[in-house]
Amino acid sequence: MHSNTIEGFFSLVKRGINGIYHSVSKEHLHRYLAEFEFRYNRREISDRQRTSTAILASQGKRLMYKECINA
Repeated sequence: MHSNTIEGFFSLVKRGINGIYHSVSKEHLHRYLAEFEFRYNRREISDRQRTSTAILASQGKRLMYKECINA
């Protein structure tokens, strides 16, 4: 891993937080970072392929609201 790789990742995170979410809570920071990690690791593929990958990865999994707010 090189410093350019790390800088590229944090640049993506900063743009996402400022542009999409505007603020994040410490409680859910790991979830935001997991999303940006997913995006960064799949940055070479199209948005369509990335969306398809995310949908396929969620198959058979269930996220309950109660689990989300108690995490």
